[in-house]
This record gives sequence, structure tokens and C-alpha cells, in this order.
Amino acid sequence: MGRLGRALATAALAVAVVAGTAGWASGDGQEAVTGPPPGTAEWRAATVSGQRLPDPATASAYEVARFFAGLDEAARQELVWLHPQVVGNLDGAPVALRYEANRLAVLASGQPRFAALASPQRQILAFDPRGRGQVAEVFGDLGRAAHVAVVVPGSDSDAASYDAPRAPYTGPAGMARSLQRAAGADTAVVAWTGYTTPVGVGWDAAGGRLAEAGAVRLARFTQGLDAVGAPDPVLFGHSYGSVVVALAARNTDATDMVVFGSPGLRAGTAAGLHTRARVWAARGPSDWIADVPNVEFAGLGHGADPVSAGFGARRVPADDVRGHTGYLVPGTRSLAAFAAIAKGEAR
Repeated sequence: MGRLGRALATAALAVAVVAGTAGWASGDGQEAVTGPPPGTAEWRAATVSGQRLPDPATASAYEVARFFAGLDEAARQELVWLHPQVVGNLDGAPVALRYEANRLAVLASGQPRFAALASPQRQILAFDPRGRGQVAEVFGDLGRAAHVAVVVPGSDSDAASYDAPRAPYTGPAGMARSLQRAAGADTAVVAWTGYTTPVGVGWDAAGGRLAEAGAVRLARFTQGLDAVGAPDPVLFGHSYGSVVVALAARNTDATDMVVFGSPGLRAGTAAGLHTRARVWAARGPSDWIADVPNVEFAGLGHGADPVSAGFGARRVPADDVRGHTGYLVPGTRSLAAFAAIAKGEAR
């Protein structure tokens, strides 16, 4: 077989195995949900206390934060009640207002698949019902936290399924909840299912299109954390989510980025990520992602293996991790190491 034939065969193999969930034979093409949230047109046409409202598509998170700082409580509540979908997703808006707005937005959606997110005990920092649904949930006290971590999941994650009871430590919410408990009360952890993830194994999972769209949203989300005074975050990316983190990191103030079960980061080395964050990588001995060819050809595949010595990432112990999703199971060495990184204690 010639060089081109070998490259095509390798790319085809990558399509067959790169994804966040093992065992699927194919995946549907997904349309990335991007742009400002639903309700933006009505928001743009409105005023409060005689002021125009910041445009969700163009205003920076810092401009949004300054806008809300200049409002009294009555004006803030007016915006929550009249425009919950916008306020709930507006990076830079006060955290408590976003929690309140998103509870109203979930209820207003009228969709039973999202109903559990409306519980008053939940801290929903973002909610978008479009497509399969996107959500960000906070575990811990974000307003008082000394440390913040953001967990970005891989394929098959959305607002309806991300906190499935069958995945208490392996789904996005389960991972974030487990990390927060391990790190302690001074750490807040966000389960960020804030982008359109691939479904199953297919072209979406092998390509970078959805990751690129997700990286823009993740970078803006972290800007919003900074705008409300949260500590610089640690970004955790699982499987396809590691690709999102890798593409976003250079545009964030993250202190560290941790990738686990990663198919590659679309860079040849850690230095090639062009981020000031420290780069960490973990892979368990039975993780099927090790069988993914570390190639990038014609836009397919995600490149070099981040746990290889030549990549230059710091290795996280993961010898007791089972499978592709067991990295945050209580008692594992990887969870203990992740908690230390989240708290700034790892060197």
C-alpha cells in the first residue's frame, strides 16, 4: 500500500473509533448551536431605567458586569422576570441572578426532559433549550470559592442526559460533583455542557468543527467568570471535550488544563497549544482511546498523543482507572491528583 493509501486507511480507522462513547457504529451530523441565546431580539428592543441593554452578541463580559453593577435590585429583578433566557446565559451577569433566571427559563421551556434542572437546589449557570440542549451547573459556592474548575465533557452529552443517574461519577455532572467533593468546600466546580457535542462515533467526533464552535463558547464563558471576580479556573477536558479545551485555552486565563481519555489536542506538542496554562494529561490502562490512531489527515483525527513523552504534558497517575470514563470515580489516584490540581497544590 502506498503512502496515500496508508494515510486514507488510517483516517478511516480514526473515524471508526474517535468519540466520547465507545461501541457506537455511527454518529449523526450535528448542527452547532452558536450565537446569542433565544430572546435576544426582545432584549435588544428593551430598556431598563432608561438605559439600553448590552447586546449579547457584541458586549464583552466585562461590559455586562459593569452594566449590572449600575442597576438597583428592582431593575435587576425586572430583567430576570422579563428576559430570563438572556439573563441566564449572559456572561458577566451576577451569578445569583443567572441561577434565578435559568430556573425560570427551564420552567418556561415546558419540556419535561429539562424539568429536573428547575429544582431550587440546583445552581444552573447557563441553559439553552435549542437543539439537544446545553447547560452549565455549579457545584459548590462560586461566589466564595478560592478555586474554580470547569469540566468539559465529550460526545453524547447534552442538557437532558448530562446528569443521568446511571452515570453518578462518569457523566458530566457526576464528574464535576465528584471533583468538587474531593477538592473540598473552598473549590467550586462547573459541569460545562455548553456546546453541541458529537453523537456516537462518526465524522463529527473525528473532526474539529464542533470543537472549534465549542471553544469560542468556552472562552467566553471563562471571561464571564473573570468578570464577576471568580478565581482563574482549571479546565478539565474529557475525551472530545479535551479538544474543546485545547482550542479554547489560549483565549482563557486558565492556570492549568487537564485532559483525560483524550484522542489528541490538534497540536503536535504542549507548546503548540500556545497557552500559559500548565498542561496535564491522563490515560488509564484499559481506556479504549489508546487504540485511536494519533493522526490528523484531511481534517480528520486529532493529532499527537498527549500522554506521550514527546508531547510534553505533565502526566497524571491513572493506573487504577477503569475504562474510558472512570477517571473521577472516588478512590482513584486520578481523582486525588485532579483535586490537587484544581486547588493549585500539584507541582
